[in-house]
Amino acid sequence: MNGTPADGDPQPLDSLLALLDLERIEQDIFRGVSRPAAVPRVFGGQVAAQALVAAGRTVPEERPAHSLHAYFLRPGDPGAPIVYEVDRIRDGRSFTTRRVVAIQHGQPIFHLSASFQAHEEGLEHQEPMPDAPDPETLPSAEELLPRHADKFPDPRVVERLLEVRAAIDLRYVEDPPYLTAGVTREPRSQVWFRTRGKLADDPMLHLCLATYVSDMTLLDSVLLAHGRGGWAIGDVVGASLDHAMWFHRPLRADEWLLYDQQSPSASGGRGLGTARIYTRDGRLAVSVIQEGLVRVPRNV
Repeated sequence: MNGTPADGDPQPLDSLLALLDLERIEQDIFRGVSRPAAVPRVFGGQVAAQALVAAGRTVPEERPAHSLHAYFLRPGDPGAPIVYEVDRIRDGRSFTTRRVVAIQHGQPIFHLSASFQAHEEGLEHQEPMPDAPDPETLPSAEELLPRHADKFPDPRVVERLLEVRAAIDLRYVEDPPYLTAGVTREPRSQVWFRTRGKLADDPMLHLCLATYVSDMTLLDSVLLAHGRGGWAIGDVVGASLDHAMWFHRPLRADEWLLYDQQSPSASGGRGLGTARIYTRDGRLAVSVIQEGLVRVPRNV
């Protein structure tokens, strides 16, 4: 997997693509490594994307993924490799099903089920794309974060956030929760995103990169409803618990995608985020649902 830079330094995107290019160590067994994370555990979007890569490598190219359902079981160790074991559950005439278990230190840390489908024609409708300003009018992370470095108790947080987003150009329509802590807002958040460079014409690669990004901001809408800034300012402890995606229409992760997110509920130390990903020309490409751990530390 290789990316050619559209502008800027190609190295972060090359590193991300290398992260998704798993090593096959046996039939249906793959090994991946981790990249530095903003928190001392493996980024959930990385594990989900790598697991989808592993599943996809056991399925014919003409059957793209149409859905995935996953559970985060244990925090991943970023200093250790992750082994992905693929179980070929079903190979039908139209649908293929795979189950993937991610293992570290002899224990499962993540479980994914994915379904793939041969193309066929059918009924067509979609919810229209919501209004959003053009991404070019919004500040990039490099423009936004340094201006607000004083909002973070640890100055290294800005560095870590920029490192995590080095391969992904992610632009908030409104200020992210870590810049507006203490102010309650409607539980809805929008971001535009794309890779920082062009990608090969591999549909599975684009789905895997969308999966990677889908875990970056989905619980923001939960935080907004309560005026919480999240882990970046230390007023919330959070982690992804489960994650589901439905891939409706083709997308390109190297072209602008609108991630429209909202939270219908939070209770019991958990928050629910639902979202849709639209292409810039208004096609609904992906639906996403995630429940995450959202705890308020006792000393906050």
